[in-house]
Amino acid sequence: MINDRRVISVADLSKVYKGGFRALDQVSLEITRGEVFGLLGPNGAGKTTLINIIAGLSKATSGSISVLGMDVVKDYREVRRAIGLVQQEINADYFFSVREIVAIQAGYFGIKNPGPAVERTLKSLNLWDKRDTSGRKLSGGMKRRVMIAKALVHDPDILFLDEPTAGVDVELRDNLWRLIGELKARGKTIILTTHYLEEAEQLADRIGLINQGRIIRVQDKASLLKEFGLAHVSLELDQAMGKLPPAAKELHGKLEGNTLTVNHLVDVDGVPTLQDLMAQLTEQNIRIKNVTFAKTSLNDIYRELINGEHRS
Repeated sequence: MINDRRVISVADLSKVYKGGFRALDQVSLEITRGEVFGLLGPNGAGKTTLINIIAGLSKATSGSISVLGMDVVKDYREVRRAIGLVQQEINADYFFSVREIVAIQAGYFGIKNPGPAVERTLKSLNLWDKRDTSGRKLSGGMKRRVMIAKALVHDPDILFLDEPTAGVDVELRDNLWRLIGELKARGKTIILTTHYLEEAEQLADRIGLINQGRIIRVQDKASLLKEFGLAHVSLELDQAMGKLPPAAKELHGKLEGNTLTVNHLVDVDGVPTLQDLMAQLTEQNIRIKNVTFAKTSLNDIYRELINGEHRS
């Protein structure tokens, strides 16, 4: 049965450059309607290459891609109309005003009367007061906003944001986060690449990890955080310890002076609990003066998975 919520389907996609460098290696991926999909990976992992091929800006060596049921090669024009793309590089003809830059982009998509669409888009990005400003006079952050406006002016169903908040101010970042929430509420699909992992943790419904051109994990954010859910627990003891209790060793404990730090795995069968550790400390007549908890972040999980991939 065909999943009618599937908007992007990538099957066995590879990209090999002259000289044999394999930027993508048998990538398969499905993205569903209305989700925010976070595509994460180190520099050179293949994120931008994958986006450019889906958007029709680069050709794959092998494999297939469909967008809204259309082939990205055979139905290029229709696919391109369905996609808004914010690339990493800031590229626009900044000799025009902000309004003119976005209006020209609207014309590429056949919008004959771009005024209302341009106004709506500029206002959504707090650019309306800059509408008559020459692009040459804009700051780097403002130019990034114009790039986002160009991607949104034709009201695409799918939006690719390739490092959209790189080098921008906090105001634009917060404004963009709000805009992503609004677009999702309208049923738009957003694919986000970012090095700011708190951004993916805040926004994404699912996370895809790519490394060395291969997808190594695709999972919804909630279950990913649960699977790797660690509570970093720091125990301040009333006296120094000669050696770690058995439970502390099982919990990867570290002892520095009077402070014992353990990683408490959440919902994992057969792993000692904090209660076991407390009991063993009591047996040694050691009292706990203070307890500090720190929840695992997506950043921790990302590093663990990527480092595990390097080790394998």
